[in-house]
Amino acid sequence: MADELEIHKIVREGYAEIARSRKSYCSSSKGKKSSCDCRGNSSAREISKNIGYSDTDMAAVPPDSNLGLGCGNPVALASLIPGEVVLDLGSGAGFDCFLASSRVGPAGKVIGVDMTPDMLDKARENAAKGSYKNVEFRLGEIENLPVADNTADAVISNCVINLSPDKPRVFAEAFRALKPSGRLMVSDIVLKQELPEYLKKSASAYIGCLSGAILKDDYLKTIKKAGFKKVKILEEASFPLDDMINDPTARAVLDDLQITQKKALELAGSIASIRVSALKPA
Repeated sequence: MADELEIHKIVREGYAEIARSRKSYCSSSKGKKSSCDCRGNSSAREISKNIGYSDTDMAAVPPDSNLGLGCGNPVALASLIPGEVVLDLGSGAGFDCFLASSRVGPAGKVIGVDMTPDMLDKARENAAKGSYKNVEFRLGEIENLPVADNTADAVISNCVINLSPDKPRVFAEAFRALKPSGRLMVSDIVLKQELPEYLKKSASAYIGCLSGAILKDDYLKTIKKAGFKKVKILEEASFPLDDMINDPTARAVLDDLQITQKKALELAGSIASIRVSALKPA
């Protein structure tokens, strides 16, 4: 696989195309349009409902903020209370930020960080439409968060950390940004067994949330090594087999690498979606 700078470039360009098109797709390595939502070719609303968002959640935010890019609902798990500061890693068009906004109220604050200028433009446009006064979006990489130490009461992230080429740095930054006793709540894609080497090296598989994922045990160890305590998986679900066959990104990867349907089903069994919580010690 490419180096860190190249990976950032690949991911940034893919998600910039999603933001500009207002659809959940990006370019594969051969220029084909392909989904980046990791969840199949359903509508953003259907995807979001399947991963834990309610109709009330989706009705409460600007429609253009929900691009169907997640793999869980970290906001529902974060137990946010009025007055808290929330930091969203990889905030996209602002969906989770806007949901968090209502939970922390006027006395609280939500900071979204994203490295894609097109996504930030979209998020800020959505914030203006919804008159969100307690939400702010900042340009930055999740490996180098543009926030001060001890800023947030809660750090959330939704299917983004798997895209980072330096996950230890991401969790170290999240730890730094959290206040003592602050909590981490993320939804992400992990592996139950190693992927074949040819898939790890695929750029289209990286954008499709596949080759950037690491083993589940390694993911949890990385969080612990950053200093977090009480690290636990709250929910785990296998990657749906039909997604591996029907998802346009996965389909493009399979076509690019000439992977058979039988082999694709085997690969799908290697992938899981998890929701993880952890605490920064007091």
